[in-house]
Amino acid sequence: MFGILPVVTVFSRILVAFSFAFLVPLAWAWAHDGVEHLYVWGGGFALALFSGLALWAVAHHHRRELQARDGFLLVNLVWIVLPAYAAVPLMYTVPDIGWTQAYFESMSALTATGATALSGLDGLPVSANVWRCFLQLVGGLGIMLLVVAVLPLLGLGGLQLYKAETPGPMKDTKFTPRIAETARGLWGVYFGFSLACFLAYRWAGMGWADAFMHMCTTMGLGGFSSHDASFGHFDSPRIEAVATVFMALAGVSFMRYFIVLRNRSLGPLFRDREIRTYVAVLLASIGLIAALLAWHGVVRSFPEALRTSAFHVLSLATTTGYASADYAQWPVFAPVLLMFLGCFVSCAGSTGGGIKMVRMVLLIKQARRELVRIVHPRVVNPVTMGGAVLPISVITATLGFMLIYGATTMGLTMVLLFTGLDIVTAFSAVVATVNNIGPGLGLVGPTSNFGVLNDFQIWVLTFAMLLGRLELLTVLVLFTGAFWRR
Repeated sequence: MFGILPVVTVFSRILVAFSFAFLVPLAWAWAHDGVEHLYVWGGGFALALFSGLALWAVAHHHRRELQARDGFLLVNLVWIVLPAYAAVPLMYTVPDIGWTQAYFESMSALTATGATALSGLDGLPVSANVWRCFLQLVGGLGIMLLVVAVLPLLGLGGLQLYKAETPGPMKDTKFTPRIAETARGLWGVYFGFSLACFLAYRWAGMGWADAFMHMCTTMGLGGFSSHDASFGHFDSPRIEAVATVFMALAGVSFMRYFIVLRNRSLGPLFRDREIRTYVAVLLASIGLIAALLAWHGVVRSFPEALRTSAFHVLSLATTTGYASADYAQWPVFAPVLLMFLGCFVSCAGSTGGGIKMVRMVLLIKQARRELVRIVHPRVVNPVTMGGAVLPISVITATLGFMLIYGATTMGLTMVLLFTGLDIVTAFSAVVATVNNIGPGLGLVGPTSNFGVLNDFQIWVLTFAMLLGRLELLTVLVLFTGAFWRR
């Protein structure tokens, strides 16, 4: 027990910091909702604050430098326990919601997945919708990154937490001598883009509340909306254009933006192979789906097809999950391609989910290398990225990740099939949650929600969201005997 007390000490301070997030919906409740909602959010704040203080009182005498395994344990503890605290107010503000749905909703928010089990969003209290969306802003970049950035008073090395939380295979890269300085820089960039997005939505015609909520879910690439019809509620090309631009920006590594600002040069963006591939795949997909929609007469003109295609390609490819139309009713190639794009297009270091574009680039390079070796067995043809030769450990780790990714996706799909779900719903639901995309196809398509599933199925998909947000290995390593052996 005493071996984990140092982890509990850090977690207690994270919980105290998290308690102040409840003040955001509290402020909106004071402005828009009744007095009873003030008690709900005030109670949530008090519960998290005093729980954190109580844990700190018990464990604060046990402090030491966190080791790698401590970092993994702490990250899992944060992403499992904080959604429970976030779910409590939903039980008192959302009609007819059970604990399973409330926890699913808060996990979906903090993991920036955007899969919802709720309907009647237009009728919810403003503070409840603000809470759902604000959690995606916080969870988008990563709670642990925020902690390392603004709580250096922990006196603990943040590198272990950064490596456990940061998505992508290049997580050993440090862009400044101190990891806290890097984290503060990333958060500053994130906040700057968020402010610009908020003002752009307001300029495009959204009200203040909608602009704030959709800014949170755009920059977090989470996709929650305050309306059941999502962006179809606004029916505004200007608002969709703002969303398209900022989803595209949020799908790029915030580390690259940080380097651009530090070096005062756009060169790092143009030279980055991952970003160039990201842009190329998006443009090709937009053109392909636009041509398909125009060809089949789904829309009235090619310009409208291009606008519709751009919005939905960016939404699904960046794992945001907004919709302005029921794309499940388009020719079957389109929705399947959109789900496929969500599996890999987002860049490592962005707020998106999936396996990340950099891994796909590495896999293609490795496949090309093996094809060359078949013809020329003695040739020296190393895999390179950014002009540097990648060590074999990076290639091996990427291949191992893909193996586990495939096995996890198929395994969870089989579990859902065993419960009686149809193949389209089961497979797309797992793909949507493991990759943090949000909506799937079939019963959980863009015009439906995950509330149609039973409790067991929802818990399976809740676990899938956790796996996807922490990139599988961070969670699955806890199930190995080697992790627990000292």
